[in-house]
Amino acid sequence: MELFKQTSINWLGKKWWFYGISAALFAIGIVSYVTRGGLNYGIDFTGGTIVFIKFQNAPDLDLLRETLKSPDSAPPLIQRFGQADDNTVQVRLQRLLEGGQTIESERERLVSSLGEAFGSGQDTGGRIDFNNAGASQIADYLAERDPDGLRAQSKSALDLDAYYRQMAGTLLDYRNKEADGLVASLDELGQAGVSPAVVASLGQGFHAGPFAIKGLESIGAVVGSDLRRRATLAVLLAFGAMLVYIAFRFKPIYGVAAIFALFHDVAITLGLFALTQKEISLTVIAALLTLVGYSVNDTIVIFDRVRENLRLMRKESLFDILNLSINQTLSRTVMTSGFTFIAVFSLFLFGGEVLNGFSFALTIGIIIGSYSTIALAATIVEWWYRKYGQKTRRRTA
Repeated sequence: MELFKQTSINWLGKKWWFYGISAALFAIGIVSYVTRGGLNYGIDFTGGTIVFIKFQNAPDLDLLRETLKSPDSAPPLIQRFGQADDNTVQVRLQRLLEGGQTIESERERLVSSLGEAFGSGQDTGGRIDFNNAGASQIADYLAERDPDGLRAQSKSALDLDAYYRQMAGTLLDYRNKEADGLVASLDELGQAGVSPAVVASLGQGFHAGPFAIKGLESIGAVVGSDLRRRATLAVLLAFGAMLVYIAFRFKPIYGVAAIFALFHDVAITLGLFALTQKEISLTVIAALLTLVGYSVNDTIVIFDRVRENLRLMRKESLFDILNLSINQTLSRTVMTSGFTFIAVFSLFLFGGEVLNGFSFALTIGIIIGSYSTIALAATIVEWWYRKYGQKTRRRTA
């Protein structure tokens, strides 16, 4: 299928227009980077906290975002986790643990904040939230009250402590595994294999809260810095591998032209990230690597046609052969880019906040990548051979 037949656009004759457009986009990116304080790195690179929260009912994400936001950092990034009816969300906070803070102290802070926002209508009577309680809290409570009457059996304090610590582990195993981290009612703890007296005792000191923090992970600044270094290295290695491959398949100048076009695509995409201040995360790095592969594949298609035409049209100038090759592959370029653009743009519109950066990078990258393949890569090859020349055209590809 061909969208364009016998097109004869003088692409190389418009190179100064293309250079002007690229220079303007570079300038916008550089100015944005300087005036907006650089790129907006996510917690993957700066460090922060990842929290998994399960709710009894579908949570109000706006209320959750408002509750967890901090004036000193970017708004929390919230996404649904698992099946929709799991009511589980993943929250990414650009907040590092400081001073003497620990994972447990951060957990307590989050439980307190979320309890005020999502449990304000519940009369707890000063009872502890079982869904966010630890093994020590449950074991100490039960050992003090001794609902199974071990003291009446003349058991020692050490025996009581060991017995109820084991029981606390059993209860938490039921909560975390059988109830998926959240019990709807303390009455269901009878299914954990404990006595009715234990369930009744727990009902006096605990309540089943409307949410549970299932997991909390902290990424330190050092780890984030290392991830940033590795991400940069991954992109540079991809560039190098492409350069070697194209130089081997064609000629070194073709590899240089393709890498220049790739650098152009990635730099402008990052410049637009600086302009919009969208978050740079590991998913965005994945999008950039995808863009590198997509863009160089498009360039190789044109260069391959150039090589074929050089063998068939020995008397034509390289300028005309490059123009002809671009026109001959134009339908393929437009169709491939068009269908891919529709897919990633749909993802950008409807994919949600978490995939926004990933789809934004691909949407911009596909447009810029298709443009650079036509407007830049071929003009660099033509400039090189016009400036330095070759004695025979057989050696140009």
